[in-house]
Amino acid sequence: MGLKAAILSHLVGPTIIGVFVGRWVDSYFKSEPLFLIVGLLLGLGIGIYAMYHLVQHYFSGD
Repeated sequence: MGLKAAILSHLVGPTIIGVFVGRWVDSYFKSEPLFLIVGLLLGLGIGIYAMYHLVQHYFSGD
């Protein structure tokens, strides 16, 4: 159960932060939805990377 919650937080957290930062940059530069999409993809990529390392560490026995 703890691993599932950690995976969820590693995927959702950076994605939401990326969306909000992207929306903020879009409102600053008036370039909607360019940075929203960039922030979404960047946050999702960071989340997947962090989740991969979490699962790899969990199953390695360290």
